[in-house]
Amino acid sequence: MAKITKVVARQVFDSRGFPTIETEVFCRNISSKAICPSGASTGTYEAYEKRDKNNKKYLGKSVFKAVYFVNKIISKKILKKSVHNQELIDSILIKLDNTNQKTKLGANSILSVSMAVKKLSAKIKKIPLYKNFFIKKNFRLPFPLMNIINGGAHANNGLRIQEFMIRPDRAKTFSEAMNICYLVIQNLKKLIKDNNLSIAVGDEGGFAPMIKKNEEALNLIVKSIKKSGYMNGRDVSICLDVAANELYLKGKYSIHSNKYESVKNCISGYLKLIKKYKIKSIEDPFAENDWKAWSNFLKKVKNVQIVGDDLYVTNLQRLKKGFLNMSTNTILIKPNQIGTITETLEVIKFAQQIGFQTIISHRSGDSEDTFISDLAVGTNSTQIKTGSLCRSERVAKYNQLLRIEQYLPKKNNMAKLK
Repeated sequence: MAKITKVVARQVFDSRGFPTIETEVFCRNISSKAICPSGASTGTYEAYEKRDKNNKKYLGKSVFKAVYFVNKIISKKILKKSVHNQELIDSILIKLDNTNQKTKLGANSILSVSMAVKKLSAKIKKIPLYKNFFIKKNFRLPFPLMNIINGGAHANNGLRIQEFMIRPDRAKTFSEAMNICYLVIQNLKKLIKDNNLSIAVGDEGGFAPMIKKNEEALNLIVKSIKKSGYMNGRDVSICLDVAANELYLKGKYSIHSNKYESVKNCISGYLKLIKKYKIKSIEDPFAENDWKAWSNFLKKVKNVQIVGDDLYVTNLQRLKKGFLNMSTNTILIKPNQIGTITETLEVIKFAQQIGFQTIISHRSGDSEDTFISDLAVGTNSTQIKTGSLCRSERVAKYNQLLRIEQYLPKKNNMAKLK
């Protein structure tokens, strides 16, 4: 039996230059390490991130307390436990914290351990990580939801919507999907430059030109799709992440302009965008507690993916409430929102059982860790969000999926979109 012999945590840095935690788990002379990501626009119900708020050297962003918890508390509880018993180890971590949102030890402490254990288990079994989840055969690759223009909390321009994405719906292989996205991005870059706008990028690698209207961004994307030789809404679809929590005030929203408007007018604005730009997916169109607005919107759209992120925060109880409320048809999955891999997999399984599509997602503060790429394949999730084809922490995830593709059937290896 492969028993854990040592656990070592350390402070490292994420893609924004902020500190984060990395944990390395050992079985004798074999080890695996995992880096915990961190979000920018976070939901109220997310698991808690432990940071040293009084450490002025790191402006309150350091994670030395989280490192201490892993090295001095968590490590003692999981030593000599089987690295293959993920559920047991995660249950120990959950009980050790014993709070609803992991406020005692921090979800970053806990997740870094949970991820490293999962990786080490696969390493000792001598199997790829994607084969160490619940799908055991007939693996499929997820469609990339590629962030190509950043706004909201991801950029300092005037765009209200946080992410403008493309999805290469007609791609038969992941390699083809990447080729399509590459062409659209390069043509978009040229169009932005031709408009005398900056081609600087935001936190997730998408361009962050100084434009203020959502329609300006959408028009640029439509042109870049056409310029690449594809048809918008058929070959390539435009997808949005609104992050409406950031645009909500006293029952009203400032999504379509700087002015706050009613839910009714907001829905009307969405329907116009869907029709004009053939939008296929909208994430977090309303705030995390505005359940009525979500259900009203879902009733009015057809053939559009309505995605809950801040609404669900990868939490099974929130997902069950959303299902009963008929809020969405898709869920975004971020392991650090809940804190352990076991809990993450429980949410994915339930979501798929009730007919939801699952999208595996990165965070704004990410790293070279490619765990989510294997998670997407190993859970048969239809899509993955991991930023643009820019910045190494984003590209690393795409490169890992290209590696996995080499071991899967060469034709028609993509997931089935609904």
